[in-house]
Amino acid sequence: MSGNCDFGIDVIRAQPGKYGCGMGLGIMLFDEVYPGFPGSVRNASAYPFPVQYDVVEGVDFDRLVIQSDKSACLEPILQAARRLERMGCRAIAAECAHFAYFQKEVAAEVSVPVFMSSLLQVPLAQRLSGSTGRVGIVCAFPRRLTEHHLVSAGIDPASNLAFMGVSEDYSCPEFENLWSADKWSSVPTASFERAEAEFVSACKDFVSKNADLRALIFVCTGLQPFARCVQREVRLPIFSWSTLLDYAFSVVVHREHYGHV
Repeated sequence: MSGNCDFGIDVIRAQPGKYGCGMGLGIMLFDEVYPGFPGSVRNASAYPFPVQYDVVEGVDFDRLVIQSDKSACLEPILQAARRLERMGCRAIAAECAHFAYFQKEVAAEVSVPVFMSSLLQVPLAQRLSGSTGRVGIVCAFPRRLTEHHLVSAGIDPASNLAFMGVSEDYSCPEFENLWSADKWSSVPTASFERAEAEFVSACKDFVSKNADLRALIFVCTGLQPFARCVQREVRLPIFSWSTLLDYAFSVVVHREHYGHV
């Protein structure tokens, strides 16, 4: 068998109802057009495994994040999940923390694992941090995260958490150029260098004001391109969409082990 092929592949068989072969993660995207730096969930170039995107038709940032009544988002999200599963994706994810609102519904709808939000990593980070340390949740609009979002991701809302609002508590115009519909131009544009400087400065300030932080969770799609830059400055464990999706792929496509004794 070729070294470029899984040694366990001898005979191939069609998977009933699955159209693609060798699929990886299926990822739901907002029905919205804006660019993402490498590391952003919607930038396919930085993944070390195959991804399949699907646009959740009619569900944009305003409908899922800003509007309080999110019920109209459920059926389009379920339809996207079904399409991704039918394509052959081995696990399903989404590009925004606020998709956590429907974690339970999507997981009940499909037969593959579902990772709807980076928030799913919070309980793990809390266990690793001990009872005296807090976990910092970093996102653009944390005040839009309801108790339902947190509980759906397995988080106790009354537990050891601190919240940082990139757009609510700090000034990061380069992110607003991409994520704020009332501020972006007809062609949303952002500078990596300026975004990095703004975000790193904000994170350093947040950590300096919360000495009991033991880890950070980056929950917005566009924050993880800067995770390494932030970590060099604050020296804390950082959980992000990148760490979640790497883990998601590893559990549905377990790697081979090669070595010697």
